[in-house]
Amino acid sequence: MTAFTLRRGVRLAHDPVRGQDCLLYPEGVLLLDPVAADIVRACDGRHDLDGIVVRLAHDYDDVAPADVERFLADLSDRRLLTVVPAAGPERPGGALAGGAAGATTWTGRHPRPTGLLAEVTYRCPLHCAYCSNPVQLAAYRAELTTAEWTGVLDQARAAGVLQVHLSGGEPLLRPDLPELVRHASSLGMYTNLVTSGIPLTAARLAALATAGLDHLQLSIQDATADAADRVAGGRFHDRKLAAAALVTTLGIPFTVNVVLHAGNTDRLAGIAELAVALGADRLELAHTQYYGWGLRNRAALMPTHEQVERAAAAAADVHRRHGDRIEIVYVEPDYHTGRAKPCMNGWGSRQLVVAPNGDLLPCLAAGQLGLPTPSARTTDLADAWQHSALFNAFRGTAWMTEPCRSCALRDADLGGCRCQAFQLTGDAAATDPACHLSPHHDRVRGAAGTPVRLPAVPRRSR
Repeated sequence: MTAFTLRRGVRLAHDPVRGQDCLLYPEGVLLLDPVAADIVRACDGRHDLDGIVVRLAHDYDDVAPADVERFLADLSDRRLLTVVPAAGPERPGGALAGGAAGATTWTGRHPRPTGLLAEVTYRCPLHCAYCSNPVQLAAYRAELTTAEWTGVLDQARAAGVLQVHLSGGEPLLRPDLPELVRHASSLGMYTNLVTSGIPLTAARLAALATAGLDHLQLSIQDATADAADRVAGGRFHDRKLAAAALVTTLGIPFTVNVVLHAGNTDRLAGIAELAVALGADRLELAHTQYYGWGLRNRAALMPTHEQVERAAAAAADVHRRHGDRIEIVYVEPDYHTGRAKPCMNGWGSRQLVVAPNGDLLPCLAAGQLGLPTPSARTTDLADAWQHSALFNAFRGTAWMTEPCRSCALRDADLGGCRCQAFQLTGDAAATDPACHLSPHHDRVRGAAGTPVRLPAVPRRSR
């Protein structure tokens, strides 16, 4: 007999801030109603479908097996659930710190945030030309201290944040990173480290694991050392492979993340084979987003239409060959699709960013829009999320102009990316030019057509 259990890197927790159970996993949060939570609790490696239905029938009337089966299928499709031989160990849920007494009073109509991208430093040993960090980094040199970061994490948990992504730059350049992981973990938050892997050592990784690290995301530039090292600006590829080996040895769930561009798109299949060989649980293949250094180097990075078509076909083939072994996420390039993507799953709806200097932002690039930027050094995180002009500027759909205002997709794509609209039109309220309905779509279509290949300017830390 087989039974259901949560996949590696997925855990059930109770959030006392919301008074609700939730599933936490590498790139998301799923809030559960009481029945759904009880179904997940029954996915303990000992119950099959019939056993779960019997267990539910003890507490609920009229349990419909077909409804339970559909819910389990949905969790399986999301790669949150798997089937194992029965009689495996029970996997109890955890509890998050921050009960009703510690929760921030919620006075606004906006939902509580679920995710925090903590950009702890913009320092980085790599020089990738597609980096989304700001080109001008002088304003970010005065990094938050350890005490300031732990205060941010306290405020984030009280506001409802369930997951923290520790990123940069290279977060491993912060000596206090294990302390930050430990503090976030003590609050019950799911911790995800986004790293190049270059400064990683066995001792450092062991310290992070002991501190409570849930998941690690490792960047890979290409399938071969020569090609990867050209992009990264040094002999780093073999060190990344060694970092992956350390992660698998300690049994930490991890994702391989690859930014696709004109120089590596045609090697997508080989990159995927490398990720599988490294033992990754997930593979993210994401075309370059043109912010920061990526925007500066757009002419060097932009693939042709033909490259994008080949990449999509290669991604589909990789999924057919390896989709049962590894979760594969392929992010299409909006410059080529004619479809806008919702920024951060909705501006100020789920996630926020804290920059190294404490700037509180709805997304990575929002500081360029010219609106007053609240700071974690002077403003409570929940107050900024609920009441600041920046976070409220593009929430929902009321701010939209035509053609977004009357578009049937306005609640799906939310007008696309505000920062991309600003960069390409000078107006943050304009329809994202990536959308084929935008009056400025020609600016994207022209750039994505037959790009002029200019030399890339390597990313610099200072």
